[in-house]
Amino acid sequence: MKFRDYYEVLGVAKDASQDEIRKAFRKLARKYHPDVAAEKSTAEEKFKEINEAYEVLSDPEKRKKYDTLGANWNQPGGGAAYPDGGFGRQYQTAGGAGQEWHFEGTGFSDFFENFFGGGAKGGFPGQATGRPADHRPRRGGDAESEILVTLYEAMHGAERVLVVQSPDGGRQEITIRIPKGVTDGKLIRAPGLGNPGIHGGEPGDLFLHVRLERHPDYRVAGHDLYYDLRISPWEAVLGATVPVRTPHGEMKIKVPPGTERGTEFRLGGKGLPIGKSGNHGNLFAVIDVVSPPSATAEEQKHWEALAAASNFNPR
Repeated sequence: MKFRDYYEVLGVAKDASQDEIRKAFRKLARKYHPDVAAEKSTAEEKFKEINEAYEVLSDPEKRKKYDTLGANWNQPGGGAAYPDGGFGRQYQTAGGAGQEWHFEGTGFSDFFENFFGGGAKGGFPGQATGRPADHRPRRGGDAESEILVTLYEAMHGAERVLVVQSPDGGRQEITIRIPKGVTDGKLIRAPGLGNPGIHGGEPGDLFLHVRLERHPDYRVAGHDLYYDLRISPWEAVLGATVPVRTPHGEMKIKVPPGTERGTEFRLGGKGLPIGKSGNHGNLFAVIDVVSPPSATAEEQKHWEALAAASNFNPR
């Protein structure tokens, strides 16, 4: 399994700040998102790679584990799987044996799955030395992993085909239903797909922790979406009617004169679905006043004339 250099994927230094990581992700995401990419045949895989890198580096706990892991993860003394699941999906069960699962189709790479995915929990009960054998039916332990869900899947619901390889090497293809309106951190339960029971006990369940795929335009908070609405300085001063992209289609809002950076405009019902209620969360358009990167000689004259005529002092 090849080591994934997430810093290289995002093009940032290993000591990059969270703000630098976020900016790098958004720049790459806007280039490779399948909706806008020029080379759509390769964009989807590239976008997943970018999302995976951001999923790890934007999470302080995952980033710390990743930095500890290092590129020598498969060498002696490297970041092999730990009994408590600190790295990888190998968990120590009550019986003392590790239970390692493998999942295909979650949206994450094998590298991510191996070191940041779920695993088996519970497992089979062991028998303490000197005690009589317990032949009562026992339920098998649960298995768990993470699943990367796109914003489109969260908006409309979807089905996903997963291949589950159990610790004994058995492979099973299953169809998982992703409910409409699912939010980040929710659990999708697949009954009976965990560890088999013993002595006739029922099998455990498979739990998939939902991770919403990061989007270049929207930040997700529950069922609400936040969208950075970029406007020019003159639009902020004079006011303007500007378009806003929402998952429900394009809308136009009026930006009043004198609008400041950070001002939020609420678009009711333009967020993610709220379960089966038929209702939706809100979309908040957050104003970002963007200055031109350069000015022509003619534009420079106008800016200088404005500076001379204005008595405004922002400090």
